[in-house]
Amino acid sequence: MSVSYQYIIWNKFKKRYDRIIVFGMILYILLFTGITLIFNPNTSPETLIIRSFGSLAIVMLHIILIIGPLCRLNNRFLPILYNRRHLGVSMFIAALVHGGFSMFQFHALGDVNPFWSLFTSNMDYGSLVNFPFQVLGFLALLILFVMAATSHDFFLANLSAKVWKRLHMMVYLAYILLLAHVFLGNFQQETSLFTISFMLIGFISITGLHIAAAMKESTTDQMKLAEREGWLKVCEVEEIEDDRAKIFTVGKERVAVFKYDGKLSAIHNVCKHQGGPLGEGKVIDGCVTCPWHGYQYLPGNGQSPPPYTEKVATYELKLQGTSIYINPEPFEEGTEVQPVNC
Repeated sequence: MSVSYQYIIWNKFKKRYDRIIVFGMILYILLFTGITLIFNPNTSPETLIIRSFGSLAIVMLHIILIIGPLCRLNNRFLPILYNRRHLGVSMFIAALVHGGFSMFQFHALGDVNPFWSLFTSNMDYGSLVNFPFQVLGFLALLILFVMAATSHDFFLANLSAKVWKRLHMMVYLAYILLLAHVFLGNFQQETSLFTISFMLIGFISITGLHIAAAMKESTTDQMKLAEREGWLKVCEVEEIEDDRAKIFTVGKERVAVFKYDGKLSAIHNVCKHQGGPLGEGKVIDGCVTCPWHGYQYLPGNGQSPPPYTEKVATYELKLQGTSIYINPEPFEEGTEVQPVNC
């Protein structure tokens, strides 16, 4: 992010989104408590806390997992993506409250160490139906803890974007563990058709949106570009909006061709921060601005404005009539390339 990057796109609303998260969590807990006490007034405070925060964490996790594919399908959801890490940490806090009260309620009131009790109170590890579901929830909570603890950019910078991304892809393993945790808990204790239905609908929604987003991106990847004397035709000038880009697969890499100030430039599509799609962003104050977290690059050389040092590869373009052609061989990251006037 450049020094001059101030309140670009939705940055000025960041605190507002944080307040919305907190307000939404409080509202959910109040509504859940009220509805539960209406239909089951004998519910104990401990059980109420366990169920309200547990269900809240599940709802928030579903929201987190659908944000990514929704943004791939429609960029109007990008403001939510910008604040997803805060949403993830908030979800972990809700899950931690649920797990903490569960440990106290079911494992901390006896003579056995609570953690030992968690793993030994039910020894049916060879059973499919009677498998100790609380262990699955505990393992999922550990994964969510690692993700929350490493969510800051300090860890992103020191682990590298690739390692950090792989680490945080473990959210899908946590989700699978939580699915099993909830389903087994329902079968072994109080069966709730509402809970089972919600989890099924949530799983189908997450899976369907990911498939739809993958199919959309595969269309770009499978697009064949016409070749002419070593150059590939990408599109016509009028197909690209001002201060925007179109994304093409050149070789095996995705490349974003930007039109701005009557000029054309092409850079590698992947942001160095978290692998965001630069071609889905826009040119603001002369800089390509990543739609995920606002990192910026100069379109002519792929360099972040000083003092930042991130760089992406650049490509040579040429214009024949109104047709844009690209040299498929990239330059070194940060190489200055003369923009094409259009």
